[in-house]
Amino acid sequence: MTAPLYRILAVKYATVDRARGSNFLHPAPGDPEAPMALDFFVWLIDGPGGAVLVDTGFSPASAIARQRRYLVSPPESLRRLGHAPESIRDVVVTHLHYDHAGNVGEFPAATAWVQDREVRYATGDCMCDPKQNHFFSTDDVAVLIKRLYQGSVRLIDGFHALRDGIELHRVGGHTDGLQVVRVRTARGWVVLASDAAHYYENLALQNPFPAIFSLPDMLAGYARIRELADGEDLIVPGHDPAVCTRFESAGVPGVHAYRIA
Repeated sequence: MTAPLYRILAVKYATVDRARGSNFLHPAPGDPEAPMALDFFVWLIDGPGGAVLVDTGFSPASAIARQRRYLVSPPESLRRLGHAPESIRDVVVTHLHYDHAGNVGEFPAATAWVQDREVRYATGDCMCDPKQNHFFSTDDVAVLIKRLYQGSVRLIDGFHALRDGIELHRVGGHTDGLQVVRVRTARGWVVLASDAAHYYENLALQNPFPAIFSLPDMLAGYARIRELADGEDLIVPGHDPAVCTRFESAGVPGVHAYRIA
């Protein structure tokens, strides 16, 4: 029996200007004051069993509050790509930061898959620390908890095979329960790294983006995502504008979508 293969789109929905030096924990080559934008993505996996959405982005309210330049909302981007939000049955939430878990309520028929450690982290005593809770939206976490009570959230402990060819792996580091998504494609196994690597350079230089729960887990995560992918070119970072130049456009008007595989 032939193993199922999946297609992946990276869907850019927002961006913000930053200085290069602010994107690395340690000094990196180049001018630290040089512009180095941070892009925001969700990822659409399509294939046998229907579409799976990886992360839900942030809401228009968060875009205003955090001064992010919104392009097209993730739900609207999906509609333009032919996938109504109401039709999505599975949403993988890589972690609960505002820019990855902000529109969960827009997918009413979906089961949300999240690491148990991430929910404990986002609702535990670590959130007494402003340096950690700054990256969360209490409204977004509340929506997830409400859906947990309603039975539409599934909590994962480490590894979970969502489907044959779609795997969820906890790596931690950036947050305690950060998970990456491994997908079997015609190009080989692709790893959607989310914030296990914000930029290609974070991974190449072993120099993390400076928003870290556990530095040892973050560095171990670099090795882990390399093990999981069939080549470094099949690791997709969470926020790098280079994704939009390394991969071809999906060619759908009004959407910033790029074919990963």
